[in-house]
Amino acid sequence: MRRVKQLPTPLFLALLTLAMLDRTAVPAEQDSAQEYSWNLPKGFPKPQVPAGNPMTAAKVELGRHLFYDARMSVNGKASCAACHKQELAFTDGRAVSAGATGQLHSRSAMSLVNVAYSAALTWSDPQMKNLEDQALVPMFGDRPVELGLRKGDGFLPMVRSDPKYQALFERAFPADNDRFTVNNVAKALASFERSIVSARSPYDRYHYGGDDGAVSDSAKRGEILFFNQHLSCFRCHGGFNFTDATVSASSAGRKIEFHNTGLYNIAGGLSYPAPNMGAYEHSKNAADLGKFKAPTLRNIAITAPYMHDGSIATLEGVIDHYAAGGRTIDSGPNAGIGHDNPNKDRLIAGFPLSRQDRADLIAFLESLTDEAVLHDPRFANPW
Repeated sequence: MRRVKQLPTPLFLALLTLAMLDRTAVPAEQDSAQEYSWNLPKGFPKPQVPAGNPMTAAKVELGRHLFYDARMSVNGKASCAACHKQELAFTDGRAVSAGATGQLHSRSAMSLVNVAYSAALTWSDPQMKNLEDQALVPMFGDRPVELGLRKGDGFLPMVRSDPKYQALFERAFPADNDRFTVNNVAKALASFERSIVSARSPYDRYHYGGDDGAVSDSAKRGEILFFNQHLSCFRCHGGFNFTDATVSASSAGRKIEFHNTGLYNIAGGLSYPAPNMGAYEHSKNAADLGKFKAPTLRNIAITAPYMHDGSIATLEGVIDHYAAGGRTIDSGPNAGIGHDNPNKDRLIAGFPLSRQDRADLIAFLESLTDEAVLHDPRFANPW
C-alpha cells in the first residue's frame, strides 16, 4: 500500500480555494442588459439557458432574495430554502420533505447544486426540463402542498409594496411595464438556481487545479474502482457532473435515461410501492416501473439519506445495495428481493468488494464534497 501523502497546510488550502473561487465567480455588479459571465472552470461546459430568460446578475440577485423569503408561502413558515439548505448542498437532510403546512412529501429533496446541467428536474418526470416551469410547482402545487400559494393571494402585492423588491425587480426587468408577475418571479428563481455551480471540491483541485495532495491515496484508489468496468458506477454517474442526466448548451437535446436499481421488488402487479413508482407514473408503460433519475454525486457525502425516498441512511448502505445487485427487505409491506426485480437495469448486477475497497470508494465519494459552495456568500440568505 502506498503511503498517504501529507495534506497541504490550511493556509495553502485557503489560498487555493480563494483562487478557484475567483475562477468561478459571478460578477457582483453587472448591467442587466449585458450577457452573463459564467467564468466556468476547466471541464465545465456552458449551461443551457432558455432564450426567453437570459442570465443576468440582477435576476440572480433577485432570485436569491425570493429563494430565502418565507413570505412566499401560505403561512410565512417556509421558503424554497426550507427544503434546499445551502449547508446541506441545497437538500434538507430528511428522508422525505415537508411543506409549509407540515404535509409530508413522498420523495427526498434533490440537490440544487449544478442544477443548471440537469436534463430533468425531478426524480421521475422526463418532461420537467425547465427551471422556470418547475419553480411554479412548489409555489402553487397542492399534491403535496409545498409553499401553498394561491393565485390572487397577497404574495405579489407584498412584493410590489416592498421597497427592497421594488429596486430589485426594476434592475432585473427594466423593460417590463409590469415587473411584478408570477412569470418574473419564476425567471428570477430559475436564474439564481442556475448560478449555483459546484466545482471546488478536492477532486476538482486534484484534477483541474494541479494539487496532487488535494485527495488521499485512498480516494485515488477509490476513483480507480469507481471507473472500473467491474463496478461500472461511472455508467450512470459519469462525466464532470457525475450523472448521466446531464445536458449543456452544446448537448441540449441529449436523451435522459432513468434506472430501476432493484431497490424494491414487492409482491403483486407493481414491484415498487405507491406512490413512488418511477417514470411509470407519467408514461404508464410497464417498462418504466421503478425507474428514477441518477442524481449527481457531487457533495453526496453530505446529502444523506439516499435514494428517491430516503430509504438508505448511509453511503455504506448505498454501496451494500449496489454490491448485492439490489436490496433485500426481509419483512413488512415492502418485503422482497430487489436483485430479482424483472425490470432492474442490467448494469445493476452486483460485485464483490473487500473492506479496503469499500473504504477507498467512500473516500473517493467524500472527495466530491465542495466545502466552498456550502458557505459561499453568493448563495447565502440575504435577509
